[in-house]
Amino acid sequence: MLDRWLFKRVDNAALVVFRVLFGLLISIEAFGAIFSGWVRRTMIEPNFTFNFIGFEFLQPLPGNGMLWYYGVMGLFGIFVMLGFRYRVSMICYGIMWASVYLMQKSSYNNHYYLLMLLCFIMSLLPAHRWFSIDAWRHPEIRKISMPRWVWLFIVVQLWIVYSYASIAKLYPDWLDGSFPAMLMRSKADYWLVGDFLQKWWIKYAIAYFGLFFDFLIIPLLLWRRTRVPAFLAAIFFHLFNSFIFHIGIFPYLSLAFCIFFFPVEKVNKVFLRGKKPFYDGDEVIVPSHRNFLLAFFGIWFTVQLCLPLRHWFFQDDVLWTEEGHRLSWRMMLRGKSGRVTFKVVEKGTQDTIIVDKDEYLSRKQLRAIPSKPDMIWQFAQRLKEEYAEKGMDVSVFAEGKVSVNGGDYHPLIDPKVDLAAEEWKQFSHHDWILPSEGK
Repeated sequence: MLDRWLFKRVDNAALVVFRVLFGLLISIEAFGAIFSGWVRRTMIEPNFTFNFIGFEFLQPLPGNGMLWYYGVMGLFGIFVMLGFRYRVSMICYGIMWASVYLMQKSSYNNHYYLLMLLCFIMSLLPAHRWFSIDAWRHPEIRKISMPRWVWLFIVVQLWIVYSYASIAKLYPDWLDGSFPAMLMRSKADYWLVGDFLQKWWIKYAIAYFGLFFDFLIIPLLLWRRTRVPAFLAAIFFHLFNSFIFHIGIFPYLSLAFCIFFFPVEKVNKVFLRGKKPFYDGDEVIVPSHRNFLLAFFGIWFTVQLCLPLRHWFFQDDVLWTEEGHRLSWRMMLRGKSGRVTFKVVEKGTQDTIIVDKDEYLSRKQLRAIPSKPDMIWQFAQRLKEEYAEKGMDVSVFAEGKVSVNGGDYHPLIDPKVDLAAEEWKQFSHHDWILPSEGK
């Protein structure tokens, strides 16, 4: 029964069309980062980037190198769209994207993490077997079908993402509309709709539409009777997010995924104009590497299910400590503001230097660092290294306060702890992060 469910052959039109859309979108993502100035602001202008801890060996290329880097990424995206040397192009784009993702986190976004996963997933899938330069050059690889596990892999991954995004919204500031209202206040001057977004009921509409959309969209797309209304809701939801929040290609990528939920015969007729024969056979082809595939699926989805839960094993609230926030589908859930001061004290003396952060950090980094304990720690380590190069053995102390969702400001970092002497712990709480209010 399991073999028939996973390895039964089904028509591959949806995967082929999605490859074209995916390649187009990732190329737009790369080229858009260049022409919007994102690469320059994030990778070139800062004196240094805040890597994911443990990936300090990943550094931006010197000069304008990152502009060329993103240009090459965009070219690989076009190759994916055309199906030209598909697997090599997909793997290369994925490696390059993962590298820049891990290279900086001042512009952290869960959507960037999702794209990293999707690049890896797409590199495994036979998406180039039709309507591709590869299939034109090598007719022997042409296929009009694929194993059903390909469809299942994509749908389950999407289900996990949306479900965790919904579950993460089950906290007071979302449910009472406080955070959605704060989001809308920042759009008060927005073209045409700014005044409308300030209406009292909008915050509740956004809060509960977002909550139920994330929780129900995959089941509703799977059920034939609710598929079309769910798709229309998805169009509204994602275009609203794109128009109001400007979150890159993610809304359009999410809409592209909807193609996997419609009857594949219609997908074939509408998008491929019937030029690809429709597969309606009943073959079950169990590959020789069946056990490897099952083990891979088990490991992959165990990690995907467990990783977003890890914040429950840290002390205090993830909204405050940020421990376990990343890689967990906690999307657009809170707003934080704060201020932080760094003091450098040479050991054996009372000489104290108040650090001018403007000399080190870009505007984006200055906005991000006060509320992110890991970035505060990283900056302390950098100060320690800089002063060591001058022959000075120093301690680094940080003092600051943070507000979550517009609430009162509270101290975040213990000002008595020498952060330069602290080790970073990936899997346990850091005691120098002060408790949130009420803890």
